[in-house]
Amino acid sequence: MPDVPPSASTPPQVSDADVAAIDAMRTLHAQLRAEVAKVIIGQEAVIEELLIAILSRGHALLMGVPGLAKTTMVQAISEVMSLQFNRIQFTPDLMPSDITGTDILQETDQPGKRAFVFLKGPLFSNIVLADEINRTPPKTQSALLEAMQEHKVTASGKIFKLPEPFFVLATQNPIEQEGTYQLPEAQLDRFMFFIHVHYPTMEEERQIARATTGNAHAKLEKLITGEQVLAFQQLIQRVPVPDHIYDTAVDLVRMTRPADESAPAWVKKWVTWGAGPRAVQYLIRGAKAHAVLNGSYLVRMEDIEAVAQPVLTHRILTNFQAQTEGITSPKIIERLLGELRGKEIAKK
Repeated sequence: MPDVPPSASTPPQVSDADVAAIDAMRTLHAQLRAEVAKVIIGQEAVIEELLIAILSRGHALLMGVPGLAKTTMVQAISEVMSLQFNRIQFTPDLMPSDITGTDILQETDQPGKRAFVFLKGPLFSNIVLADEINRTPPKTQSALLEAMQEHKVTASGKIFKLPEPFFVLATQNPIEQEGTYQLPEAQLDRFMFFIHVHYPTMEEERQIARATTGNAHAKLEKLITGEQVLAFQQLIQRVPVPDHIYDTAVDLVRMTRPADESAPAWVKKWVTWGAGPRAVQYLIRGAKAHAVLNGSYLVRMEDIEAVAQPVLTHRILTNFQAQTEGITSPKIIERLLGELRGKEIAKK
């Protein structure tokens, strides 16, 4: 059994079987990233956050302009994990039944008799890419959000379970906002991560041009199965968390709320609304996954820091004064993390 660093509390011990599984996951993590890199140049942080979200049983919302290989990236991840992938293009005329499925009248084995049979929609997949989710009406958005939360759909008065693992990746285009149905904060809160997809660097763009304008096409290898993904999800749930890490996660989230006594004065000045309790859950779950992917046997402060931005960015609503001063949610989160680091150093 490997030694673990002392902490303010003694977390549950990791079993020998889990230690071996974590070691295997660290090796597999490197293999997964290398395999996806055959078709995706750059975007390492985005790929890392997507893997964390999948293994944490969370969903992610991507913000990025068209042409940044978001669909290709998700397809590649689903392929190396042997998961079924579906893409849904959200449009203003998309109905809930278009994504959940509907009853159709079919001939039965008995001559002259017909019966209604449920035809499953594209939601019945392991990984679903909901492209431009803000272009469809709230009624259809709600059908997707029910599936995300409950891992099931309701159609024709019946409940149908979705396949496991189940992961939704939704995208939004930051440029074209006309004719869109903006997701309200309550619905945004259902997404574990909010991930910004940035332009590639100059060198990465050169490599993209070389790799995509010739005849060569990389073939991806299937590295794990859906059953193994489920097993790794369960492994991550068992990763021990020291009490002081729980305290850190709670402190960080409460500091984002302007009405909370622990919030700094500058948060009260710039923030209208802070993160809710679900943010604490996602911080811990994401930190566990980050720890396992990096071969750690328990959660540390750096694991919380690694997932703080994607967990909290869409949960902090800044006011008009912050916007005029160029203060964004990511800047607020980084400053809060700096204050927490200062408190940790002061304790030592």
